[in-house]
Amino acid sequence: MTAQQPLDEVPVTVVTDAGMLVLWDSQRFEAVIDDDTWEDELLEDEDIVRHIQAGALVPLNVGGDGAFGVLVRSGTAAAPAGLTERETAHQLVASQPYLFVSRGRALVSGIEHVSGDASDGVIEHPVPEGRYAVVVHLIDWQAEAGSRDEAGRPVPGALPDFVVLINPVQPGQEVFRIVVRTFEAPNG
Repeated sequence: MTAQQPLDEVPVTVVTDAGMLVLWDSQRFEAVIDDDTWEDELLEDEDIVRHIQAGALVPLNVGGDGAFGVLVRSGTAAAPAGLTERETAHQLVASQPYLFVSRGRALVSGIEHVSGDASDGVIEHPVPEGRYAVVVHLIDWQAEAGSRDEAGRPVPGALPDFVVLINPVQPGQEVFRIVVRTFEAPNG
């Protein structure tokens, strides 16, 4: 499905020094108040998987540190969010759907910023309360002609690294991805 990109949609740059970006629900992480409580909740992959299964966290994980362009787009049952023609033309891979249970908003940040006091390095996206299927698309923005300046940085209007589509769970949709690595490895 292709969609028209709303004129006010602008990708944001999200940074991680911990190897993973995440979309998450702050209310589920209210107990995370310092490094020790963060480690108790998110240090090991099995901790992260527990939050993925609960619909509290969706990984945008390609296994590396960096600054990434991220665009989050929400849809409704009547008008589902989809990729634009430009995004579709440069899509490298899409994840299987992850469950996200919204309590009114979704936050996007490096995993190191997940806490009950979301502030620095956190981008907020309104998402009405409910159960959502989240699909993460990896975009090869550099393949588009004119997308980089002389230094190799994205120019204004360049596609993001990730387009995250949030749509209501469809009736009967009960199987969701629960893996920390967002995308399947080639040949498996």
